[in-house]
Amino acid sequence: MKKRFSRFLTIAAATLILAVAAFAAPVDGTWTGTLATPNGDFPQVFKLKADGARLTGTMAGLDGADIQITDGKIDGTKVSFSVKLSFSGNDIVLNYNGVVADDKITFAGEAMGQAFEVVVTKAK
Repeated sequence: MKKRFSRFLTIAAATLILAVAAFAAPVDGTWTGTLATPNGDFPQVFKLKADGARLTGTMAGLDGADIQITDGKIDGTKVSFSVKLSFSGNDIVLNYNGVVADDKITFAGEAMGQAFEVVVTKAK
């Protein structure tokens, strides 16, 4: 009896792990869009990689250099991460919270107390 119950728990746990992985957002790849600001439009290019519930990757800076994302998380179709930019010795942290749907991510973000929205699409 204990052997059957143990086997059942093992199968149930494996099924749950596979189900969570199956419902995770398909974020691997390059995502592009434009962030509209009062000072003009800024390109947004993200190279993202899922590792379970952890999200890693980079954002292309204005000079084209890759900036590492930090605190990346995936929870179903929700993704979040931060990017730290440095301008003239001042650091600005951009916090991105997005929802993945089809081949786009809709982000609601925040930087220096200001909210922003940006939609990026997956590069083909």
